[in-house]
Amino acid sequence: MDFINDMASSFNDLLWGLPMIIILVGTHIFMTVRTKFMQRKTLKAIKLSVTKDPEVDGDISPFQALTTALASTIGTGNIIGVGTAIAYGGAGAVFWCWIAGVLGIATKYAESLIAVKYRVKTKDGRMQGGAMYAIERGIKPVIGGKRRSMKWLAVLFALFAALASFGIGCSVQTNAIANVMNNTFNPEKTLNISFFGSEISAVSLTSGIVITICTALVIFGGIRSISKVCEKFVPLMAILYVAGCIIILGINADVLQQTVCTILGAAFSPKALGGGIFGAGIMMAARYGIARGLFSNESGMGSAPIVASAAQSRNPVRQAMISSTGTFWDTVVVCLMTGLVIVSSCIKNPDIDLNKVEGDALTSAAFEQIPVIGTPILVVGIVLFAFSTILGWSYYGERCIEYLFGKKGIIPYKLLFIVVLFIAPITALDFVWIMADIFNALMALPNIFAVIALSPVIVKETNYYMYGNRLDEFDRTPIPVIYK
Repeated sequence: MDFINDMASSFNDLLWGLPMIIILVGTHIFMTVRTKFMQRKTLKAIKLSVTKDPEVDGDISPFQALTTALASTIGTGNIIGVGTAIAYGGAGAVFWCWIAGVLGIATKYAESLIAVKYRVKTKDGRMQGGAMYAIERGIKPVIGGKRRSMKWLAVLFALFAALASFGIGCSVQTNAIANVMNNTFNPEKTLNISFFGSEISAVSLTSGIVITICTALVIFGGIRSISKVCEKFVPLMAILYVAGCIIILGINADVLQQTVCTILGAAFSPKALGGGIFGAGIMMAARYGIARGLFSNESGMGSAPIVASAAQSRNPVRQAMISSTGTFWDTVVVCLMTGLVIVSSCIKNPDIDLNKVEGDALTSAAFEQIPVIGTPILVVGIVLFAFSTILGWSYYGERCIEYLFGKKGIIPYKLLFIVVLFIAPITALDFVWIMADIFNALMALPNIFAVIALSPVIVKETNYYMYGNRLDEFDRTPIPVIYK
């Protein structure tokens, strides 16, 4: 098992090393240029996200699609992940994380556009879409004088995404909830019970049971049930967390100017400035900041476009613009707020030693500055963020399973998802973390291929609807019906 774990870890390091960063950042830059810096339309996109569009086909409203996608992207990575990036890459990592978010808006727009454009409808009227349908329907290269299907690549994407849903979208999240609850309510590790011959935390087991029941009640209701919960859940948890960040920034107001200068200085420092918060060197700052930004907002992975395809939208560009705001809120706002909070707290409290503190402890130390309610805000934030991620990813996995096996695969998938949820809080997840990272990378590669291959379509649609001032125009192209 140690050998398998080491091999998987090495493969994961290879996948998420410099080549993957180059591929993703390169795609972000490419699509930013090809779409004429569509990021400048973000305010318009935010306005569209709260505008209902009920006159067209779709299962849920555009805002419900956005909040469901945000449910899966705004997670523990925004809280713990940013702290980890700062711990290893210094304060400059915050800047590079932010840059990755700004550029990633264009890729999220592009992948969502093709997902909506090439979506299909089931015989019972449900919308289906995502990279698998964009690849199957949109990419048909001519080889040897004949048009060839690339369905095999679509199948690979769906397979990797379904497997990833059990990792990063299920077991990792429920384990994170169990850990934070156990550390909060069982710090002395005395509340333990015997469970099938093993000694486990009663708090962790109880947390797993509660999360399993809550998740089952929501996901068996389908996308409408999931989206209704996320529509109310995501804004609430985001407001709660951001409010906590604003309070801390108010406490640290006297060092905010120094904080910004430190972040910018460390981001462009060619070498470490004594280590710690003041800079780990430009390469380390860029590596950890960009990697965290990419992993946090999921731009390029192809996950969020799956739910974007279910939205009521009169044309692909309109929904793609709305979906792109997910990256804005996730990285440009939430990750930036977390970074400012941590760096300003470290400056104001020099006793915090980055060389001895892990990322999650950095965030905890920052929130402890708020008397009485600081730690509860962080704990509630982590629990809500993780639970919402479970809901979002359960839908992604369900759609991929239906693509692979048809409607008959949905119930078995949901039952297995629930079983994994129950088991995860009382198991070691190091190997699961590694495999989740691997499947995330593997699903990103076919999706990036689809975005690049279909970039001429993306440019044509963007020029017609966005820059041709036709966002209110209906796309009358018939949506194909599938019968499997």
